[in-house]
This record gives sequence, C-alpha cells and structure tokens, in this order.
Amino acid sequence: MDAVLERKQTAFRLSTELLAKLKEAATRENRSLNNYVESVLMEVVYNNPNKLTIKAMREAREKRELETLAADNLETLISSL
Repeated sequence: MDAVLERKQTAFRLSTELLAKLKEAATRENRSLNNYVESVLMEVVYNNPNKLTIKAMREAREKRELETLAADNLETLISSL
C-alpha cells in the first residue's frame, strides 16, 4: 500500500500579476495551479545546488572559463570529459 502524503491547506497573499503568471504557466503545462505551485516550490527547496555547481553556473552565465567539447564523435566527447 502506498503512503499517502499528508497535506495541509494554507493561504498566501500574492500579487495579482504573479498569480496570473502562475496560472498561465500551470495552464501551459496542463496542470492545476496547486500542483504547479507545489512542484515549483519543491524544486526550489529540494534542489539547492552546491557551491561548485553555483560557481560553474555563474561562470557559464558570464561566459568565463568555458571549454569547447568535441561533440562530433561520441567516443571523443566521452574521453574529453
């Protein structure tokens, strides 16, 4: 038998603009607003990148220290990693 997740109803005050954007995003993904908001919050809370990943993300955004990978051949690509 699968465990049932306990849920607690709560209320938040959101700007009307943010609420509209959330509803649009939920509709695009064919999901309920509740399901969409919960999944976005879970992503933020449970998927925190570590310091090394944050540094790499910052470097990629700033286009610093980027390597060029040879992607024309799978074996070459794998060996370059």
